Amino acid sequence: MSVSGFGRRTAMVGGAALATASLVRPREARAAKAMTVVLESEVTILDPHVITATITRTFGLHVFDMLFAMNEKGEIKPQMVEGYDSSPDKLTWTFTLRDGLKWHDGSPVTAEDCVASLKRWSLRDPLGKMLMAGTDQLTATDAKTFKLVLKQAFPLLLEVLGKPNAPLPVMMPARLAATPADQRIGDPVGSGPFRFLKDQWRPGNAMVLERNPAYVPRKEAPDFLAGAKNVKIDQLTLRVMPDQSTGANALMLGEIDYMQYLPFDMLPILEKDKSVKLMGLGGIHQFQGNFRLNHAFPPFDNPKVRQVMWKLVDQDATLTAIGVPDQFRAKSCPSFWMCGTPLSTDAGSSVAKVDLAAAKAELKASGYNGEPVIILEVAGSISQTASRVLVQNMKDVGFVVEQQPRDWPTVLARRAKKDGWSMFPVYSNGTDMYSPLTHFYVAATCNDFPGWSCDNRVPELLKAFTRAATLEERKKIAADIQVVAYEMVPSLMWGQFTIPAGYRSDLKGLIQSSYPMFWEVDR
Repeated sequence: MSVSGFGRRTAMVGGAALATASLVRPREARAAKAMTVVLESEVTILDPHVITATITRTFGLHVFDMLFAMNEKGEIKPQMVEGYDSSPDKLTWTFTLRDGLKWHDGSPVTAEDCVASLKRWSLRDPLGKMLMAGTDQLTATDAKTFKLVLKQAFPLLLEVLGKPNAPLPVMMPARLAATPADQRIGDPVGSGPFRFLKDQWRPGNAMVLERNPAYVPRKEAPDFLAGAKNVKIDQLTLRVMPDQSTGANALMLGEIDYMQYLPFDMLPILEKDKSVKLMGLGGIHQFQGNFRLNHAFPPFDNPKVRQVMWKLVDQDATLTAIGVPDQFRAKSCPSFWMCGTPLSTDAGSSVAKVDLAAAKAELKASGYNGEPVIILEVAGSISQTASRVLVQNMKDVGFVVEQQPRDWPTVLARRAKKDGWSMFPVYSNGTDMYSPLTHFYVAATCNDFPGWSCDNRVPELLKAFTRAATLEERKKIAADIQVVAYEMVPSLMWGQFTIPAGYRSDLKGLIQSSYPMFWEVDR
């Protein structure tokens, strides 16, 4: 889940070099190639199995690796896996690992590690739970091979194992995978293209990753998250720079190399700077903004109160208030599954029309007793601006609203509790929201996930979706799920848009994606 501010890559020159000098070990001070990047927020949680936060996913994709990965076309390709096959009835699957895979501590990656990792990940991930519920056996047969036996066919098996959505199904050593799923791993040892340098981590300031010299890239060309991951820089510094304008100025001065989210009000200046390039992508690389409602706490434990909210969210007004230029936004989108994607639909959306008079009447009839709507906001973010637009409409129809601006780590901690909050605004990658199986607030229906929305029709429809053999079948089921979602109101969409990233023009090979990826990049 994406958060708040903007940010991306940074070069170790000028002020940034001075700020990070104390973080660089002597042998790396002479590194020929180094980058400094500013991401959406600080990385505070280092366990990709336990949280949906996209900043943890970004960290996980660099330090860990996955059995399969998605390419730009949305196809799932082998990543750590060399080969796989299945029985004619699609119930027994055998997976063989690539040669040369090693953990960052030097020990070999084994099939036993992968089995333990899948079992741990599945305890927290809705799709993982669904897969394991239909699994009869998951066992290592030798050091490089493991077998998965299903109780019934699961057509989307590879899509689940290679999903780019958090919580990520990353592999970790069995000793780490033995950590209970409700606890975080202590030292993130992966097998990915970068290594985490724990001794150089300065929370609130910077985190340092270095090229993993033992990493063996695939031979295929890089393709989104699939294919080769050739690391061409020696050191990657993740700077903490919460102020967007400061970050954008640092990018123009060459003090940082990449900023993940640029402030919209500075785009005209950045577009004229020849030392900077902008990356603004459409389709699945756009973002979807959502207000997540807490169904476990008043007043949104009352479905009638939740349904009033559909008449208060004005997507066009929200994106205008944020300052999103026309070329970086979609028109009001009624689809939970993103507009412009294969499953896009307007099913059930007739209730989502801005109408303050009707909302006021419905709120009065809903049984609402003036309980404060406590909104957890990420201070200084575009999601906070989105919240302000909604809050005005809420107050106009009779809601009592209490806004609580916090930093993102605090919001993450607060939302884990069932009481004391009513909603929070966020925005998320299209790759997370374009399917019922990955949309955070729908896929987690009737699961232990912040917001605690539940309608028993949804889990059954999700199972049917995984068993559907054709896109047409999946489209129909996705529409049926959306009808229930509009009734249940797990979240409210506040807009679909692109946030351009910015990077220094001397960088070469940067993968064009809304996901920050720093393999293949060179200078």
